[in-house]
Amino acid sequence: MRTEIEVLDVILQTAKTIQVEAVAMSGSRTNPKAPKDEFQDYDVVYVVDDLDNLTSDLSWFEQFGKRLIEQQVQLDHRRLYLMLFEDGNRIDLTLCPKENIKEWVDSEAGFTVLEDPEHLFEPYSQKLERFWMSPASETDFKNSCNEFWWVSAYVVKGICRHQVIYATDHLYGICQKELLKVLAWQVASDKGTVDVGKNYKYLFNYLSAEKEKEFSDLLDFSSLDKITQSLFSTMQLFHQEAQSLAQKLGFAYDKEVAERMIEYAEERVKKFGNN
Repeated sequence: MRTEIEVLDVILQTAKTIQVEAVAMSGSRTNPKAPKDEFQDYDVVYVVDDLDNLTSDLSWFEQFGKRLIEQQVQLDHRRLYLMLFEDGNRIDLTLCPKENIKEWVDSEAGFTVLEDPEHLFEPYSQKLERFWMSPASETDFKNSCNEFWWVSAYVVKGICRHQVIYATDHLYGICQKELLKVLAWQVASDKGTVDVGKNYKYLFNYLSAEKEKEFSDLLDFSSLDKITQSLFSTMQLFHQEAQSLAQKLGFAYDKEVAERMIEYAEERVKKFGNN
């Protein structure tokens, strides 16, 4: 597997060959706090003068190495090329017209400029706070609780209809994401603004191993029974964490609604879940 120095050299040499205007890199490789491993992508942008001409013949991609698989994505005015190489490295390369640099900058949490002789990136500030979590406002907390308990009814409906995908999608995609948000607010209430990373990937760096296991145990969706168990455990954990956070911050928490929704879920699943 090529080293980071070798891959960055290939990236810069290729940029020179095709005469791009500037090169920058974003993602975890630009974050000194991110854990280092071989699965980190190289999220690179080439700022170009003539996108259509450059993409009319992509044979220059061969300079990066032998590709195992690739994917192309159209992003507004940009083109994104996702490339996994035979040596295990991955480059996510964005080709961005120089008049649309702001479009790329606005899509990133932060970036490191690798080559920029014309200082094209200078006017743009970095949004390093994109994945930072600040202490909750009472309105945000109230909205999160409402979202959690409202969507929990969708999970119940999916379970009672034996719709595994529907139930799982709402349980993890919404309810457990709100639980993660509350856990992040717990951390922020003690430590101030913290970087929890994309998809909360650094959140459990701030929490105990027991809390991480408690959340991880919710992620068994292998059967309808397991989804049901996960729902009930998720509801209880959210209820517990939300009460704790509300008490800590002096927020109102509608305990009655939470308990009614837990009772609703238990009654409906008992009546319809095994039919």
